[in-house]
Amino acid sequence: MSEFKDVAIIKKANIYFDGKVTSRSVIFPDGSRKTLGIMLPGEYEFNTDDKEIMEIISGDLDVSLPGEKGWKTIKGGEAFEVPARSKFGLRIKTITDYCCSFVR
Repeated sequence: MSEFKDVAIIKKANIYFDGKVTSRSVIFPDGSRKTLGIMLPGEYEFNTDDKEIMEIISGDLDVSLPGEKGWKTIKGGEAFEVPARSKFGLRIKTITDYCCSFVR
């Protein structure tokens, strides 16, 4: 899906890691939420309350997921899932455009 219709967008940006990771929240009519953002090259660790589905629109990164050994390479056009109430690591290799869906 390259376009969302009938949504609300929160104008205030979510800014992490001194501006190296940013996103905007998109709220759907059913109350579900996604974020659309950009990550600059670097290494980051995130915590999540809800399950997340990270769709990489463009870019190149490695992800370290809970319960899995080592790092997995993800490229534009691919996605990965993060379990609820967990922590995950990202090594961003090139500027990465992403869409994160929060699953409750």
